[in-house]
Amino acid sequence: MTKRYIAEYVGTFILVFVGTSAIVVNDISGGAITHVGVAMVFGLVVVAVIYALGDISGAHINPAVTIGFWYAKRFPGKDVIPYITSQVLGAISASTVVLLLFWGHPTLGATTPSGTVAQSFTLEILITFVLMLTIIGIATSSKEKGHMAGVAIGSVVALGALFAGPISGASMNPARSVGPALLSGNFAEIWIYMVAPVIGALIAIFCCRCVGKKECCR
Repeated sequence: MTKRYIAEYVGTFILVFVGTSAIVVNDISGGAITHVGVAMVFGLVVVAVIYALGDISGAHINPAVTIGFWYAKRFPGKDVIPYITSQVLGAISASTVVLLLFWGHPTLGATTPSGTVAQSFTLEILITFVLMLTIIGIATSSKEKGHMAGVAIGSVVALGALFAGPISGASMNPARSVGPALLSGNFAEIWIYMVAPVIGALIAIFCCRCVGKKECCR
């Protein structure tokens, strides 16, 4: 179990460090990476983490995903808190490194709403819904389909970041938002990124129960 917790810490560290560094570098370089580039960075780093650590911990690297798996009865309740703790600590550690590398950057890649609160809240629910539905679909499918898990999930992350990023920041992940918010002090509407992804993940499991096989999410 310790190895699984460490894998979640390392995986979330990699995700937050690479993703938020891309945002910061894009800011300080005058847009050299571009919004599309940042979205692709988030998608590709998720692909890498899933293939690197998926066989150890499942590579949740996201408290909303962990809660979703628990709600689907595909993850033991006793491991939910340790997993989420490992993920949050990994995100905070990553943002600490980003702070040391790019001292003085005002946000460190934090997620803040650019549109209205309602827009960001709704978008975070919907894009996390799609992400969790994809993840649970792969987790309950054939082994052959599982070989493409990293590509499929990374693509959904990139897709969400592409169209929702300019409005909500496309977090889909409470840990990803907590790390840079804590280190940069950008707590504006942080509750959106704590609550909406969890709601989206739970709705995805409910939807899976409605349309999937009987043993899918029970």
